[in-house]
Formats: sequence, C-alpha cells, structure tokens
Amino acid sequence: MSEKGIPDTPSLRTAMRSHRKPFHFFRKGLLLVALGLFGTAGALAVVQPPEKPVVYTEQSVLPLPKLDALAELATSDPFIGETVIRRGDTLAALLQRLHVQEAGLQNFLVQEPAARSIYKLYPGRVIRAALDHEGKLVSLRYDHTPGTRDEGRYVSRWLEITPDGNGGFAAEEREQVADTQIRIAEGEISSSLFGATDAAGIPDHITFQMAEILSSKIDFMRDLRKGDRFRIVYETYASEGREVGAGRVLALEFLNKNNTYDAVWFEPETSSGGYYDFEGKSLQGAFLRNALKFTRISSTFGGRRHPVHGGWRQHNGVDYAAPSGTPIRSTADGVIKFAGWQRGYGNTIIIEHHNNISTLYAHQKGFAKGIKKGVKVSQGTHIGYVGSTGWSTGPHLHYEFRVNNKP
Repeated sequence: MSEKGIPDTPSLRTAMRSHRKPFHFFRKGLLLVALGLFGTAGALAVVQPPEKPVVYTEQSVLPLPKLDALAELATSDPFIGETVIRRGDTLAALLQRLHVQEAGLQNFLVQEPAARSIYKLYPGRVIRAALDHEGKLVSLRYDHTPGTRDEGRYVSRWLEITPDGNGGFAAEEREQVADTQIRIAEGEISSSLFGATDAAGIPDHITFQMAEILSSKIDFMRDLRKGDRFRIVYETYASEGREVGAGRVLALEFLNKNNTYDAVWFEPETSSGGYYDFEGKSLQGAFLRNALKFTRISSTFGGRRHPVHGGWRQHNGVDYAAPSGTPIRSTADGVIKFAGWQRGYGNTIIIEHHNNISTLYAHQKGFAKGIKKGVKVSQGTHIGYVGSTGWSTGPHLHYEFRVNNKP
C-alpha cells in the first residue's frame, strides 16, 4: 500500500472543480480527468528503484570552524519541546512537563483576557514550548484549533505567549490558512475497510466518504471480501509542514468481488456538486445498501437458528450488530407506513417506497424525534436507534427489503 502526491495540483483542482462543459462533453470530461488521475497513479506504482544504485562520492578537506562559531551555533536556536494534553491535565502540570519555570507566567495566563483559550484544554491537542540555552522561555504555543473550515478555507488557530521584553508577557491569537494538497493512496482488503485504509495512511474522514460515495453500490459491512482493492485521490490540508485535516474525495476506484466501481467529483455550473461514475451517471442510487454506517454484521440472508426460540427458521433480512443507540437511517425516500410495536420485532418502522417496495427496521430502542405514521422521509433521514426490543438477545438492527409486503 502506498500514498503519493499528484503533480500539477492547481490544474488538477481546476479540472475537478471548474469543469463547465455542456452535458454531451460531460462524460468525456469525467473520463479524461479520471484517466489522468489513475494514469498517474499507475505510473507511480510501477516505477521500481534500480537493483544497484550508483553512488557518487567526492572527498573534500574543509578547515575546522572556530570555537566561537561553534558556541554561537549551539546557542542560536531554541530548544523546542511539546506535550500532548491528557484527560485531567492542568496548566501547571503541562508547564512542568515542558520544563517551563518562568516566574509570573501562570498568573499572567490567569489574568490576561487574550490568553483565555489556554484554559480550554482539549485532550489530544498539543502545547509547545521553546526555551533558550539558559532554559528561559522564548515562546509558548497552544494549538487549540489545529484545523477547521471557515468560509471555504481550512484554518489553523493557536495561542502564542512570548516575553514582552519588560519582564512580562504578551499573548496573541494567531491563525494560518492551510495549504491544500492532493494525495493518492491504494490498498487491499485483508480484514476490513478500516484496516486497509489505516495501513495506507488514509484519514478516517476520507474512509467515511468512500463508504458514503459507494453506499448505493456496496454494503461495506457485508460485501467486502479479502483481496478487494481500491485506489483513491483526495484532498488534505497542511499547515507548517503538518497535516491538519482532510478534504474531499476527488476520484475513487474500488474492485469488489470482480466488479469495479468508480466515482469522480463533479460540480456543474447550474447545480451543486456530486459524484458520478466514469460514464457520467450519478451515484445517488434509489436505495442505500445499508441502514447503518460501519458496524459488524451478525447474520446475512438465509436460514439461521432463532436466537430466542431455537430451531431453524428462514431469516428473510439482515441483522447488523451495533452498539445500543446507534442511529438508524432510511435507505430511500418514502412515507412511514408504520411506527410502533410488532410482536417479535419490538419497536419497528416500516417505510413505503415507490413500485410497491417497502423497508422494515426492527428491534429499535426508540424512534427519532418527529418520526410517526404518515411522515415523509428522505434517503439518509435519521429515523431511530439500534436496540434490543422484541425477540432479541442483544443490540442489533433487523432490516428487510420487501416487494408487495413480502421480504
């Protein structure tokens, strides 16, 4: 598994975001963009280092630097330390770990309104201290907002404390707009999607997008097989050489059970953007393949032993084991036909869709606010919560896809 940068990223972003051709050019444009993305990826993947690299060496004799030059070099750059905030940490404990012993600093931080953000210590965030060769404070920095979207930008914000030159300190809130970078990664499924994306260094935010983009094509809890492969192009945001966030998936190719699914982001001039396959067809399917986001599966279509009564019964549906309270979503647009208690199924919702199709969601802990008979819902609407009501031995969602009221 590998992750590589794509060259010519400004032109790539222009191609991905500013394509404004009429529809008869649409499919060709998408295909050219996708081929460009994955063509680059393929080229990167096949380049191999030489078996015996050639190394050139040159011997030079240089005079030793003077002692005063060495001393100046040793004392010119500050020593920088950092610590990650832990749950229950106090400001005093953090300063101690950073070896910051400036008299009056803690009182300044308590009294200075401009330094107020340092008292909102979020676990996992970083505080850095720069000290000179005598151990005196050069700067103290708290990255309280390492990355957030702000009017189309991705901005990092931090508090910086420095000596003011008069025996006191100064506090300043600073910000920097992150640079957008384009990355490509590829992987192979051995146990799970998250296992493969973690190994490829792909952020969770991108993994969730992958599953959502192909949610009408692949059930990522049931359909994945060992050996499935994927390749993806996506945005990341970097500030001061550090990755601070992930953006949008730009293109995706997924090989699942000998079927290849592809997607590319496209934003037409007259409507909002969306994902399309390389033929120009929207990936917004009529039905999602899963009523839940990532969970583990406990059974698939077919016969199984009933968890309460025993014996083999036909299990026309699919059970998704998930923590109690996990949100359940409607897999398609429709109208709620039933929301209440059913024998065996416990708290149950049935949604009517077009063409005599309906979907059933059983064993729920409870229903979402406003969900009742007659309410119209859209695909992805939050309708309830995973539970263990009815004939159930543990929290899970029982889901059925019905035609003419038959699963």
